[in-house]
Amino acid sequence: MSDRNEIIARLDQWLEVEYTFLDSAALTDKLLARPPEEQRLLLDWTRRIASTQIPLAYEFTTSVMTQMEVVDGELIESWALNAMDAYDRSGLQAAMTLVRDVDRFHHYRREREYGVWLGERQSVLRHFVHGLAGRKLDIEECEGAPWCDGETIFLPAVVIAFEDREKNFQLYKVMVALLWAQVRFGGLRCDLESLKLETFCTQERIRLEAHIAEELPGLYRHMVALKGDGSTPPYQFTIHPDAVAEKTTRRLEREKARFKVALNELLPGKTNEEKRRNAARLSHEQSQALNLELQLDGKPLSPPEGMKQLASSILIDFGEIPPDYLVPAGAGDYDPKLLGELEQDPDAVWQGTYHEEGATLYDEWDHGRQHYRKGWCAVREKPVAEVKDDFVDRTRAKYHAQIKQLRKSFEAMRDEDRLLKRQSDGDEVDLDALVEALADSQDGSEMSSRLFTRMHRSDRNIAVLFMVDMSGSTKGWINEAEKESLVLLCEALESLGDRYAIYGFSGMSRKRCEIYTVKTFDEGYNEAVRNRISGIEAKDYTRMGFAIRHLSKILNETEAKTRLLVTLSDGKPDDYSDYKGEYGIEDTRRALIEARRSGIHPYCITIDETARDYLPQMYGPAAYTVVEKVYELPQRVADIYRKLTH
Repeated sequence: MSDRNEIIARLDQWLEVEYTFLDSAALTDKLLARPPEEQRLLLDWTRRIASTQIPLAYEFTTSVMTQMEVVDGELIESWALNAMDAYDRSGLQAAMTLVRDVDRFHHYRREREYGVWLGERQSVLRHFVHGLAGRKLDIEECEGAPWCDGETIFLPAVVIAFEDREKNFQLYKVMVALLWAQVRFGGLRCDLESLKLETFCTQERIRLEAHIAEELPGLYRHMVALKGDGSTPPYQFTIHPDAVAEKTTRRLEREKARFKVALNELLPGKTNEEKRRNAARLSHEQSQALNLELQLDGKPLSPPEGMKQLASSILIDFGEIPPDYLVPAGAGDYDPKLLGELEQDPDAVWQGTYHEEGATLYDEWDHGRQHYRKGWCAVREKPVAEVKDDFVDRTRAKYHAQIKQLRKSFEAMRDEDRLLKRQSDGDEVDLDALVEALADSQDGSEMSSRLFTRMHRSDRNIAVLFMVDMSGSTKGWINEAEKESLVLLCEALESLGDRYAIYGFSGMSRKRCEIYTVKTFDEGYNEAVRNRISGIEAKDYTRMGFAIRHLSKILNETEAKTRLLVTLSDGKPDDYSDYKGEYGIEDTRRALIEARRSGIHPYCITIDETARDYLPQMYGPAAYTVVEKVYELPQRVADIYRKLTH
C-alpha cells in the first residue's frame, strides 16, 4: 500500500473522530518511508486498536512511528496486544502509559526474544509444586521479587534473567522450589515482624538451598548453574510479613475446626461424652515425611486421605499436632462457616467489585481487534431453584402418545444392528466395493480385499449436553415450550441409555455470566431434576460465547466416543452493552470453532425466524434447525435428537 491519499483517508476514518487536531498527512509521510508490508501491518493494528479505543490507537500509532527503524512485524503485533490487554485489565490511562514508555518498548523486544511468561507455564509449574510433599500451594502473578504467603506462591509475570529460554524456565522452577521449601521446612513460623527482612531472607535462602540439595538434587544442580558469581542470585525471594500473618491466622482457625470435625467422624456411633473421653487416649506421631498416625485405645486408626493432607498442613505450621486439636468437635464447638470456603452470593454481584472473585474467567473473541480479550467473562454456576408443582405430570399427560412413540423409537435405536460395509470378511458381498475393486484391477492397481458386509450391534457411547437459552426473550410460550421439550427428551432418553446433562445460560454483561444447573451427567432423572426443569424461567440476556466455552469444558471432561452440544434458543447472541451484532455473532462462532476442535459436535435448534441470516455463519449450513412454530418445539427437539444420534 503506497497511495498517500488512501492512507490519509483511512487514518482520518479511524482516528479523526475524537482527534480533530490529528495531522494524518505527517503520519502518512513517515509511514510511506517504510516498506509496503510494514505500512499494511501498522495500519491494520491501528484499525484493530481503534475498534477498542480511539485515543489508544492514536498513541500507539504515533509511538510506533518513532521506533520504526528498530521494530519488526512480530514486535508491533505483540506490543499492540500488550496495550489492549493493559486496557482491558486496568483501563485507558494504564494502557496509554505503557504505549508511551519507549524504554519499556525496547525492553519488550528482549522479553519477546528470550523471556518466559508465567501465563504460558503456570499450569506446568502448578503440576510441579503439587507433586512435592506438604501443603498444596497455588501459583499467581506478582510484581517484583517472588514471595509466598504460606498458601500461594507469587512469581513475576516474566523471567528474562538469561538470554536463553530454557534457563529462564529453570529459574521459574527454582523459585517455586525455594518457596515450597520455605513453607515445607518452617520458614514462615518465626516472628517475621521483628526481623531485619533483607538479612533474614538471605540467610533463609542459604538454609533452603541446603534442603533443596537433599530433597531435589537434580534441581539443585540447575540452581548452582543459575546462581552465578553475584552476591544476590536471580532467584532471591522476599517476604511480606503482614500478608503471611493474615493468611496464617485465617488458616489456623479453619484447619483446627476441620481437623476436630474429621476426628469426630472417625468415631461413629458414640455419644459426645464418649467421644470426649476417648479423645484423651488419642495419640500422634509426626515425622519429617509429614505422616500422621492416630491411635484409639492403643489401636491404630486409618484416617482418610483428606484428613492426612489436613494433618500435613497443620504439622507444617506447628511441627506437631497441638493437643487441643485432638479433641473431637461436639455440638457448638465450631463455626460451620470454617468448614469450607465461603462462596459469594452470585446475586450480590452488583453490590461491590467482587465480579471476578471466585468466578471462572473465560477469554472472549473481539472481532474488531481480531484477538481474544483475556479473562474477559466472569462465569459462575448456580442451581435452578426447584419448583414443586405438577408441570412434569401435566406435560406427560399432554404428550402421552408422543412420549410412548418416542420411547419405542429410541429403544429401537438402542437395540438395532448396523450394516458395516467394506469389511475383510462378512455375510454378504459389498457390491459397491466389488465394482470399485474390479475397476481398480483394470488399470493395474491392486484389488482391495475389503469386499464384504456384515451386521454389527455396537454399544452407544454418546454424551449430549443440552444448552438452554434462559434469556428474558424466552418469557411466556417459549419458556414453556423449552421446558416441555426437556421433559419429552428426558422421558425418551431414559429408555435409550445415552448420558445427558442439561444446563441453562443467561447473564448481564461480561461481569455476570451465569450457568444454571438443571441436570448433571452424574444425576439420574429424579424428582429434584424434574423440579428444576419446572423451575426454569426467563432471566436476562443472551451472551452465548461464555456458555459454549464453559459447557464444552464440562462435556470434554465426560468419557464418551461422541459428544454433542445441542443449543435450544430463540434468538441471536445479545447483551445490553457491547455484545451485539457482529461482535456477538463472531465470538459465538469462534467458541463453536473451539468446541469442534476439541471433538465436540455443536448443533442449534431455534425458533427465531430470522436465524437463517446468521446461523449459517455461526454453526454452518448443516448444523442447525429452525422450528417455525413454538408449539412444535417439544416434538421436533426429540425427533432432531434421534436423527443426530442415529
